[in-house]
Amino acid sequence: MRHAALDDLSPVEDELRGHDACFFCLGVSSAGMREPGYRRVTYDFALAAGRTLARLSPGSTFVYVSGMGTDAGGRAMWARVKGETENALLALPLEAYMFRPGYIQPVHGVTSRTALYRLAYMATRPLYPILRRLFAAQVTTTERIGQAMIAVAERGAPKRILGPADINAL
Repeated sequence: MRHAALDDLSPVEDELRGHDACFFCLGVSSAGMREPGYRRVTYDFALAAGRTLARLSPGSTFVYVSGMGTDAGGRAMWARVKGETENALLALPLEAYMFRPGYIQPVHGVTSRTALYRLAYMATRPLYPILRRLFAAQVTTTERIGQAMIAVAERGAPKRILGPADINAL
């Protein structure tokens, strides 16, 4: 079923009922965006999913992919909106986990839809082994994020906000 209004999931609730986990990975780059548009995608869509899951399956797991540097009191618009989103999700009756990856190395053919990111990944791909050794606490891969999300859905995690080192450890 196709559904276009991601801030109102009521028409697809029957398809969402009975699930015990949600991996919320939807996001956009804030580059060139004004706050209302960025807030709609980042905050409104995530909270619509979180509130719907909390109502249909209270206590289920909700994994939100946020970002390193997220801060509800931050000066940067993206960090502030993501921080407010995290806080609102953590307040829901869910087992909510905030994934804050730093540098993410795409693997297994994963590509970004953002042209600038694609160029950056192409340039850094040969350097990734060095980056991983020098900045292990700040880098991860798309594969490790996926594995960590599954691990959190199965067993939880020792804390609710997880950085790259935490993600890699899972």
